[in-house]
Amino acid sequence: MPRHEFQPGKLIAGLFLTAAGALYLGDALGSWELPWFTVIPVVTAGLLLAAVAGTATYVIRRRRRSHVTDSGSR
Repeated sequence: MPRHEFQPGKLIAGLFLTAAGALYLGDALGSWELPWFTVIPVVTAGLLLAAVAGTATYVIRRRRRSHVTDSGSR
């Protein structure tokens, strides 16, 4: 199996969406009572953090690529 790049933004988004699903599952099973709007901040925060992590990863990888390219030509 070929290796792939680690993408922390997708990991964070997946974790927060899984947490939102778990909240709804607990509500559906009767473990707790949630207002309908409770999950909106969880999903919004997860997507915001995923965007920040994805942007940071992009910037770091771009700088490393340009640094390696610059060092290799000398």
